[in-house]
Amino acid sequence: MTDFLPGAAPTSRRAFLGTAAAVVGGTLFARPLLAASALPTATVYKDAGCGCCKEWVKHLQQAGFTVESRDTSDMDSVKASFGVPAALASCHTARVGVYAIEGHVPADLIVKLLTEKPANARGLAAPGMPNRAPGMQQPGPQPPYDVILFEKTGKTRVYATR
Repeated sequence: MTDFLPGAAPTSRRAFLGTAAAVVGGTLFARPLLAASALPTATVYKDAGCGCCKEWVKHLQQAGFTVESRDTSDMDSVKASFGVPAALASCHTARVGVYAIEGHVPADLIVKLLTEKPANARGLAAPGMPNRAPGMQQPGPQPPYDVILFEKTGKTRVYATR
């Protein structure tokens, strides 16, 4: 038995390392890359009656984003004004900082985008309404889905698979 911390009860090295790993895992890796105070406001454009959009807004708020919801019946104009390719369309569109976020994109990927600032990036999209995405969770196993980064040049690529 060894004392690792002054005033602490004697403990084994294995117990200490296990506790240290839990502390690091629980604080370092669970923490977002940006502090909540550094996150830009997410302005979400959605249909007033859409329940899944409201659930995605809750997801963003739980991740530390301040969210402004704007109900509109003209989503096509919103998507066009933000440069969202028609092939990547979903049910709602958001503006987060300088980026367009289309559909049920997980909050941690938005934070990653804000941190990495990829060259030419216009935004992220979770095309359609994937069953595993935040706000859309369905019971039971669901197939993975891709989150797509779309560029100002028109190029797209898979940013993450969930």
